[in-house]
Amino acid sequence: MLRRTALYEEHLRLGARLVPFAGWELPLQFRGIAEEHRAVREAVGIFDISHMGEVVVSGPAALQFVNFALTNDASRLGPGQGQYTLMCHSGGGILDDLYVFRLSEEVFLLVVNAARTASDVSWLKEQAGAFGPPDALVVTDASHNYSAVAVQGPRAAELMDACITEPALSGTRVPRPSALKKNQVAGFPYQKEGLLVSRTGYTGEDGFEVMGMDHAIVALWRAVLERGASLGVQPCGLGARDTLRLEMGYPLYGQELDETTTPWEAGLGRFVAMNKGEFIGRRALEEQMRQGWKRQNVAFRMSGRTPPPRTGYPICVDGAVVGRVTSGTQSPSLGIGIGLGYVPTPAAAPGRQIEIEIRGRRHPAEIVEKPIYRRGA
Repeated sequence: MLRRTALYEEHLRLGARLVPFAGWELPLQFRGIAEEHRAVREAVGIFDISHMGEVVVSGPAALQFVNFALTNDASRLGPGQGQYTLMCHSGGGILDDLYVFRLSEEVFLLVVNAARTASDVSWLKEQAGAFGPPDALVVTDASHNYSAVAVQGPRAAELMDACITEPALSGTRVPRPSALKKNQVAGFPYQKEGLLVSRTGYTGEDGFEVMGMDHAIVALWRAVLERGASLGVQPCGLGARDTLRLEMGYPLYGQELDETTTPWEAGLGRFVAMNKGEFIGRRALEEQMRQGWKRQNVAFRMSGRTPPPRTGYPICVDGAVVGRVTSGTQSPSLGIGIGLGYVPTPAAAPGRQIEIEIRGRRHPAEIVEKPIYRRGA
């Protein structure tokens, strides 16, 4: 049976089209994917992201463990700061991509993908069990404690300030949400509880992701839609979330990323801190750095008007099928087909002409740098 978020009744009231996603029943769209997409690019939108998993790592050995289990360098984080990072197995393949926030000196919050939550928690606890004495390190699945929303778009900051009016009491101590810098996180009082607010997102626009108790998130959802009406706020679903992230070239676990794909192949090497000491997967990644890798994730845009590229469509170079589209769509911002996929490394340079086979017919496309969409370009 599909799980439902605390915002399920809100979605029904707004006429959302609900679909299964990672074991949850979530909105695909409200008024329409293109309209919701444009609202985020031009004004502001709000997404239900309560399906994401939350894992707390705490104790005197928390920093040491997080740095051992994840690829980025968590020692660079002070309390109230976060970073994008990867979880790899010993062979260098990606188990998940996630955000880690340092809430205090000995407490870290990992925000993981919904479909990977159970396996991530199991894997982290297994690694922790072999890491040190249990009183020095505790791994807790805290997903049941949190609902969450994302408020994204160029007018997100003023809307958040209108909804959350008291200063932060923990994390980065700021007087209002708009004072947070990118990747900072703070705890704000709200509805006699607290909200954990980070300046992060998955859309390429300015924005915030907010976690809290069910009733507080429901109250915030309603406040955002009410106070944001004059700003053009729209409730947004999974469809717009996907087109927005694709325009930026952001990967989605299960499509661009999986256990057989390494950070180098995925183009995520900047999130691997090879200078921080030992971490899980390091030796395999060092070896791949020396030997090179045979395939590379690339972004592409179709050349002219074509049907939209979709997951699984063949990618052709010099007449031969060399890879598959991992994600594809019609870009609402650009009005053309765009996508991501893997091609042989020698063919991965921006500017390379390729073809995408769509319904048995090959259409010209070009490999481009990420992000695919750039404001004003």
